[in-house]
Amino acid sequence: MSDAITPAETAQHPDAPALFDTMATMRAMRRLRPDPVPDELLERLIQAAVWGPSGGNMQRYEYVLVTDPAVMAELAPLWKRCVDAYLATTGKHAPEGMDEAAYARMVAAIEYQRDHFAETPALVVPCYRFPPPRLDQEGLEASAAALGPAATATMAATQERFTALAEGSCVYPGVQNLLLAARGLGLAANITIWHLMLEDEWKAALGIPDDMRTFAAIPVGWPLGRFGPVRRRPVADVLHRDRW
Repeated sequence: MSDAITPAETAQHPDAPALFDTMATMRAMRRLRPDPVPDELLERLIQAAVWGPSGGNMQRYEYVLVTDPAVMAELAPLWKRCVDAYLATTGKHAPEGMDEAAYARMVAAIEYQRDHFAETPALVVPCYRFPPPRLDQEGLEASAAALGPAATATMAATQERFTALAEGSCVYPGVQNLLLAARGLGLAANITIWHLMLEDEWKAALGIPDDMRTFAAIPVGWPLGRFGPVRRRPVADVLHRDRW
């Protein structure tokens, strides 16, 4: 295996498209200026998300875009509760392999965002409503024959997870497009799912229908800091060729 190369080195390769530089410098930027973001730019972010692939080309996504300071102020206490719950549990310790000082800086940024959430210029909440399955007995029998008894039993036992992953696969490609577009436009953004700890309250505050699932809460604004190279594990450490 060749020596590890950094994201920045990959992006600077003479044959690398500009998109590589965008991806190599797309940090999670949590410190935002309170200045408003023009509607034109925010709609371009949603357009980028809509361009993302959707499973079966169903395109059943919806996006809630919050820019009203009064609504943001209503959401701020919910955000604080979710962040505090995260920092008290999963976020209490640095991930394995992460420098404690670096993690402390990340936590400081999380706390800054928590304490200034009401000043967030824009928030995007991607939603998706998966359609009810259209099944018939003949199709179910053909599916069971194709999978075999063991796999059919496993599918039945893991249907909830399968459905969640199917929905996510319809939403998150668009979310990644949105994050890339934000970086390309010089906007800071970061994806979080902490709101799911209080999803019913978030949905009530935003008038989201009960049967619609939410998949992220993405604060967007002009960055207070500067974009820079991301720090990620070397490809050689995560790549398995042909087999594990």
